[in-house]
Amino acid sequence: MPKKGHMGTPKQAYATDGGKGDVAAGSTVTASAIASSYDDQIRPLLDAVDRLRHLKVTQEGIQLPTIVVVGDQSSGKSSVLESLAGISLPRGQGICTRVPLVMRLQDDPSADSPKLQLEYSNGRVVTTTEADVADAINAATAEIAGSGKGISDAPITLVVRKRGVPDLTLVDLPGITRVPVHGQPEDIYDQVAKIIKEYIAPKESIILNVLSATVDFPTCESIRMSQQVDRSGERTLAVVTKVDKNPEGLLEKVTMDDVNIGLGYVCVRNRIGDETYDQARVEEERLFKYHPLLSKIDKDMVGIPVLANRLMQIQSTIIAKCLPDIVKQINDRLSRSSAELDQMPQDLNNVADAVRVFFHIVKQVCNSLEKLLVRGDFAEYPDAREFHGTARIADMLSGYAKELPAQCPINRNEPFLMEEVRILEETKGINLPNFLPRTAFLVLLKKKVQIIDVIPQELANKVWDYVEDLVMKVLLKHSENFPQMQSPCRRAVQTLMDKARLRSAHHVKELIAMELVADYTANPDYMKTWTEIMEGYEMFMEAVEDKSKPTRITLKGFGEVDVSHLRVYADFAGKAFDLRARLTAYWKSIVLRQVDGLALHVLLSVKLLVEKDLEEELGNELLSNKLAGVEKMLAPSPGTGTKRERLKKSIVLLRQSKEVVANIMDRISAAGDI
Repeated sequence: MPKKGHMGTPKQAYATDGGKGDVAAGSTVTASAIASSYDDQIRPLLDAVDRLRHLKVTQEGIQLPTIVVVGDQSSGKSSVLESLAGISLPRGQGICTRVPLVMRLQDDPSADSPKLQLEYSNGRVVTTTEADVADAINAATAEIAGSGKGISDAPITLVVRKRGVPDLTLVDLPGITRVPVHGQPEDIYDQVAKIIKEYIAPKESIILNVLSATVDFPTCESIRMSQQVDRSGERTLAVVTKVDKNPEGLLEKVTMDDVNIGLGYVCVRNRIGDETYDQARVEEERLFKYHPLLSKIDKDMVGIPVLANRLMQIQSTIIAKCLPDIVKQINDRLSRSSAELDQMPQDLNNVADAVRVFFHIVKQVCNSLEKLLVRGDFAEYPDAREFHGTARIADMLSGYAKELPAQCPINRNEPFLMEEVRILEETKGINLPNFLPRTAFLVLLKKKVQIIDVIPQELANKVWDYVEDLVMKVLLKHSENFPQMQSPCRRAVQTLMDKARLRSAHHVKELIAMELVADYTANPDYMKTWTEIMEGYEMFMEAVEDKSKPTRITLKGFGEVDVSHLRVYADFAGKAFDLRARLTAYWKSIVLRQVDGLALHVLLSVKLLVEKDLEEELGNELLSNKLAGVEKMLAPSPGTGTKRERLKKSIVLLRQSKEVVANIMDRISAAGDI
């Protein structure tokens, strides 16, 4: 323990007579005895935490050291708090505490009379008296939770400035009940459990578990709840009430500790009937001194004064322990909120400001898209594969190249070369013998090209669907602070994509049309492939014309074929073979042109989109019609305005909180280490 006088450790307070003399004469425990409980340096710590709680710093996710009072219904929670505060709280059947009651007890030696006030409903303050405090709490509770028997998680703060009370802040929560009484919600247990768990779960919370001596501790619901969040019991203190009603076996229950109460037990006797609080303390001391069973309990474990002293000691320790982390959390959240506010766009006051911001956004969008769709720089979205534009378009082009048939399409259900034979029959003319008519080649070529003409169009649509989605995502990201401009921007992008699709459709038609206008290629691979295939021409003709030869032969470029059906078409067989050989050799050039031509068109179109078209289209959409689109940017966005106000309020709150903790840390530094 730190030596006397250091912050964090209260002086030993609550005097008892130690067994010397009559109780009433030797040690009347009065409120003035409680008043001497705290070291002068401890009070500022508690005031600082109470100030932070009043500022509602918990709304920023910063947990404060809190003593939370829990207990089963009718366990005596309110009586314990009454004994500590020396005032009467609401009583009645069922749940008396229907909202969290934050009790701030402050010793005021100069006070001639107690000063009490309630704070609730976002700053409402009501001054009351000891005689009227219970009614005032009931009225505030009804305003918050309704006049019935329902509960609410909105707290009421009761500030008690009174001579002789311990400097403590405690949160009294609704009592735990499993069976709803008339007028209570059917899920009353779940509602109460939710509120309790929210308060006792943070590691900064000290759990003051109020237990009745008349029940088995392991069966108490409050014990079960506290064990769920504090299994070892290291931050749980138990108060045992109604000890005079069931003293048998109490000593064993509080010394054996079957339920892991790490901070120990304190047994108390609360006020009965019309006793004053001073009289109650005298009777309490007499009970634990002279009762044949209760007198055997260690004097460090009995009495309201011991409880108050223990709570103040625990409170000072937990505050001292948590304060450095609270300072760090406040500074961290203040830095984040300030940075977030700085990153928000400035308020736009005129059209000139809006135009400047608009073009800045467009520039950001185009820069991002250039990286994603042209340069392959994915630093902005390192883990989002759908944003890696060059890679995804490359995947589509690769898939397109594989989808186009590498070999000239043929009808495999038709005998070898019969398609060519039919076309030769239909295109025959008065020609030299064995002359291959160019018309036949073009008819067959058109037929084959038409088989694949939908594939490049499907690719173009797929690419532009992807690009449109990517452009919109990037645009929405950069314009997120101006949602009012997103609708016209979306229209502009859709218009631009429709134009791109039309241009690509026209380009695809041109690619297909070019294949049909002439049979031409400068690719040397054409003659090489045709020559290799024609090396099998003589073997093929021999099998067709010589009926003694086998009809099944293997030809380079065609594999194993059956030529028996061609013997009746001997006049056309040679031309049909040559026609198939030329188209097979030529097909490679066709596929290459389709792949390369469309790929280059797509890449160029995307480049122009990013570098020129997008900016022009967005400008036309938002700057036309007397700058109507840009003027929409002057109207503040509800989301942005709300966020800005939230951040401003957060920063004000955190700065005030920072000032509070800075002042107390300065005092700590002046007084010595915690």
